[in-house]
Amino acid sequence: MKIVLQRVSSASVTIDNKIVADIQKGLLVLVGIEDADTQEDSSWLVNKITNIRIFGDENHVMNLSVKDVDGDIIVVSQFTLHASTKKGNRPSYIKASKPDVAIPLYENFVLQLEKELGEKVQTGVFGADMKVLLLNDGPVTIVIDSKNRE
Repeated sequence: MKIVLQRVSSASVTIDNKIVADIQKGLLVLVGIEDADTQEDSSWLVNKITNIRIFGDENHVMNLSVKDVDGDIIVVSQFTLHASTKKGNRPSYIKASKPDVAIPLYENFVLQLEKELGEKVQTGVFGADMKVLLLNDGPVTIVIDSKNRE
């Protein structure tokens, strides 16, 4: 699984001119799933997301997690994170999982996040044409790949 983690002052997801998710301080998490991904990848990422210290403390040092600041999370499915741009100018998405594989893993990922946070996690709608609006705080943007744990 690949994620793009963005610390936000606010974020929202709109589908067909209707806001389906809306948060203030917290994280926007874009998630890409491939066939090789497992529940173990999901669990590892959930732990990383909920505990990564990217929020400022009283000295403006990034020492706090989303849990520490009582922040919210929006999760958005993003198959384009698995784009291959090696050949030509049209990206290939062959590594991205089809919905029958990706949806159950995505839904379980969201449930695990909710369990770890102890609150509802807002989401986009899997496969929908979404408009994502965010005010990136910092900016702080981190890319994490469960297959390349650096």
